[in-house]
Amino acid sequence: RYQLTSVFTLGLAWKNTRTMTQTNGHAWCAWSHSVQYLYCAPLSLLFPVCSLQTELDLEKGLEMRKWVLSGILASEETYLSHLEALLLPMKPLKAAATTSQPVLTIPQIETIFFKVPELYEVHKEFYDGLLPRVQQWSHHQRVGDLFQKQASQLGVYRAFVDNYEVAVETAEKCCQANTQFAEISEPVDRVTRSTLVLHDLLKHTPCSHPDHPLLQDALRISQNFLSSINEETTPRRQSMTVKKGENRQLLKDSFMVELVEGARKLRHVFLFTDLLLCAKHLSQYDSKWYIPLSDLTFQNADESEPLHIPQVPDEELDAMKVKISHIKSEIQREKRANKGSKVIERLRKKLSEQESLLLLTSPGMALRVHNRNGKGYTFLMSSDYERAEWKETIREQQKKYRQQCDLYSHGLQMLTNSCVKLQTVHHIPLTINKEDESPGLHGFLNVIVHSASGLKQSLNLYCTLEVDSFGYFANKAKTRVYRYTTEPKWNEEFEIDLEGSQTLRLLCYEKSYNKTKQIKEDGDSTDRIIGKGQIPLDLQTLQGKDWQRTLIPMNGIEVKLSMKFTSREFSLKRMPSRKPMGVFGIKISTVTKREHSKVPYIVRQCLEEIERRGMEEVGIYRVSGVATDIQALKAAFDTNNKDVSVMMSEMDVNAIAGTLKLYFRELPEPLFTDDLYPNFAGGIALSDSVAKESCMLNLLLSLPEPNLVTFLFLLDHLKRVADKESINKMSLHNLATVFGPTLLRPAEKDSMIPTNPTQPISMGDSWSLEVMSQVQVLLYFLQLETIPTPDSKRQSILFSTEV
Repeated sequence: RYQLTSVFTLGLAWKNTRTMTQTNGHAWCAWSHSVQYLYCAPLSLLFPVCSLQTELDLEKGLEMRKWVLSGILASEETYLSHLEALLLPMKPLKAAATTSQPVLTIPQIETIFFKVPELYEVHKEFYDGLLPRVQQWSHHQRVGDLFQKQASQLGVYRAFVDNYEVAVETAEKCCQANTQFAEISEPVDRVTRSTLVLHDLLKHTPCSHPDHPLLQDALRISQNFLSSINEETTPRRQSMTVKKGENRQLLKDSFMVELVEGARKLRHVFLFTDLLLCAKHLSQYDSKWYIPLSDLTFQNADESEPLHIPQVPDEELDAMKVKISHIKSEIQREKRANKGSKVIERLRKKLSEQESLLLLTSPGMALRVHNRNGKGYTFLMSSDYERAEWKETIREQQKKYRQQCDLYSHGLQMLTNSCVKLQTVHHIPLTINKEDESPGLHGFLNVIVHSASGLKQSLNLYCTLEVDSFGYFANKAKTRVYRYTTEPKWNEEFEIDLEGSQTLRLLCYEKSYNKTKQIKEDGDSTDRIIGKGQIPLDLQTLQGKDWQRTLIPMNGIEVKLSMKFTSREFSLKRMPSRKPMGVFGIKISTVTKREHSKVPYIVRQCLEEIERRGMEEVGIYRVSGVATDIQALKAAFDTNNKDVSVMMSEMDVNAIAGTLKLYFRELPEPLFTDDLYPNFAGGIALSDSVAKESCMLNLLLSLPEPNLVTFLFLLDHLKRVADKESINKMSLHNLATVFGPTLLRPAEKDSMIPTNPTQPISMGDSWSLEVMSQVQVLLYFLQLETIPTPDSKRQSILFSTEV
């Protein structure tokens, strides 16, 4: 009775071995040691299936087939013995079940031992068929039919898995835990291991061998089975036992772009308690490389050459965004029209392709890691927040875990395969994966960065703000540096353009002024991040006219913010000013006539100051200026303040750029006029270059004189800004993106933007062809070397120096 009762611990043994996952349960450990010599090939040989081989390589591959199969035989023999140990008590148990004192009832026995006899028969048949073929081995020996047949019987495993939870619950009720069956490996893990070895066997089977198609089919069936099981396994296996008895856990994982010999590659990166693993995910995970945390560094003293990151032109990135927006609009239209699912699926496939391409091409911020030999690997990210997060997590873990970690090839293979169950990030971060989520906010977010508290020592501090758009984050604003204090009080307001944004991130930096100590890391200066935090941008919280105050906690520091959101339909209104003697909101012809000038004073003053000290400012016109400074300048220009030039000389140059943009945005009629706007939009769409040039130039020269001269004055300035693109990072396309809608967007009555405030503005509306054509019109004129002038009247206007 005691012996029989102890056998019933198999249910708990199943549960215990389930937590061992796929690396080193006792049975797997014993099996892996018996075939460890099979995996001594370089890692680079683990993954190719069928490459061109020399005769010598071919001979070695065929020889390896025998050793792989010998290992499989040894493994099957061990596994069969474990299954026999399970089956041994079944008959006595069933006999006892009919007595007056049954240990288990018949239903309990059938539940706990469900499909175990069938599993034994499947593996016994496979073993009996394989043994004589290996014993009578030749290079022409065929075994593929055995693997194919075994793969076709995976339905037995499916039935076992479906019953698994019930079996465990039943066993727990019937017995106490016992280590006797700790070596019983979970059958699903058995399929995993068999699949891995099958992959290895296929690698050493030439394409011309009769076994090759049979093994391919068996591998395909096994992989499909595992994929379906993995998708249904709700509890994630977050830890695993490793060889020395430690507990390896997954700390963090993410999809990243790796820079490989100048090419961008999409990777899934896993940070474990003892190593960083970089994998490629197609139908399954393939390891590309790994670095033990004890050997990982972020800097390499021998690496003197600056990192070259190939950049995709901004116009190409924007073209991708436009395609994404239009495909999303098409999907919504098809849904409303109740068209067939095939049309929607085709559109979703196109959307996934475009979003994947944008994700691959957009990041440009490097994170470099090195191993003990100094070999470096480079990831590209779009956000300093994300980069800092990875560095912090790795450095914290390096302090906790100092043991050496060495993986043999089979251990790496098992770890890589386990990633499919361990991963916490299940999809590439594309909006197609989150169709049911909020589309994000479209419009303008005003943010006031008030102050910070909780600092332990006086520092030189500044903050930056990031928001997401189209799946990645970008820096949008930066406060001034508050010098040497524990309680910085910035009280600076910024206006941030939102394009489907869902999250606001804030980073707090310590400014480094000692250039001798500034070690270059990842191609950037080492201003130290001392805190970072983020908050969701929720329409329910932000809607309304009142400012919303909030605290962002970060590493013991708290930063106070206020936020106010203006949706797209309200932010795009051009409202005439109620101050007839002011400048903002007044027709440009009225202002120039009053000033007796051809270019408004505000335009001349702003451009002069920017050319004096802002031409090398990174992100000039793109980075938001402090809103309070902008409002102060606006009031000074509106009241004809004599000291406006003094005010400008003391203000941040981004505030001056913001004032200029605000002036053009608040004109009651765009610089390109409401009447001519449709013609500009039509002209830029012409495919014939000669016809386009003729149309665009004639339209330009049809503008009212103040509009034309002011535009040409601005155009020359923007070209000079772009001449310093290598320093200020503002290309002609960047400048066109900033100024295009500002100079061309028509007044509300002519705008295609919906005016119903209850109707949300979709990403397709905000990044529509209308907006893109406005960018393209300005870009067209920016790219022209000269503006020809066909008649003498225009000639005198264009070349007049009187402004």
